[in-house]
Amino acid sequence: MKRHTELSDAQFLQQFRSCELDPTLFTHEAHLRLAYLYIQRDGVTQAESIVSQQLQRYVQQLGASDKYNATLTQAAIKAVHHFIQKSTTDTFEGLLHEFPRLKTNFKALMSCHYSFDIYTNDAARRTFLTPDLLPFE
Repeated sequence: MKRHTELSDAQFLQQFRSCELDPTLFTHEAHLRLAYLYIQRDGVTQAESIVSQQLQRYVQQLGASDKYNATLTQAAIKAVHHFIQKSTTDTFEGLLHEFPRLKTNFKALMSCHYSFDIYTNDAARRTFLTPDLLPFE
């Protein structure tokens, strides 16, 4: 298997929850898909909690806990939710087609909200930092 999209939504969520998802499949796009699926299923507030907990468990299982970034995780969920609200589609693929910068220019999208690099900031890795430039809401 070469892409996370070869898995059904149910397979993708199950493999992620059980920490069996091949880490080579867990790309930036797969992170966005995870957020999308949980937002659609449970709403944004629950998605923030579920994704954070499961992602921490997933990276811990892989021995890569240092890869977890609390701010990036929450910001990605909030960004996906923002674009879902503006979307005219009801599919993840459609969302990425409508708003390609979620996939292709995400770092620049985050720089609209944060004046500092959330990817490298130690505090951002440990806890969610609210945007200092533009709120997500």
